[in-house]
Amino acid sequence: MTDRATTPQYSDKQGQYLAFIYYYGKLNRRAPSEADMQRYFEVTAPTVHQMVLTLERLGFISRVPGAARSIQLLLEADQLPHLK
Repeated sequence: MTDRATTPQYSDKQGQYLAFIYYYGKLNRRAPSEADMQRYFEVTAPTVHQMVLTLERLGFISRVPGAARSIQLLLEADQLPHLK
């Protein structure tokens, strides 16, 4: 179990996106596309893109702009919430 001091600080919504990225990768052996996240969360493309940019800015993910399925999670599984 992780201690509060080492647990990343992210919002509930950010945590759900991070958990989705993790579980999608485990199941599909590749990173999700923004369209995959859009379908799962039932939100618009700009909403997903802004979340991806935010997660990257906060240091939770890395990606290669313009490259498909390049999102890499920078957190360990035990630092993530359960996907709802």
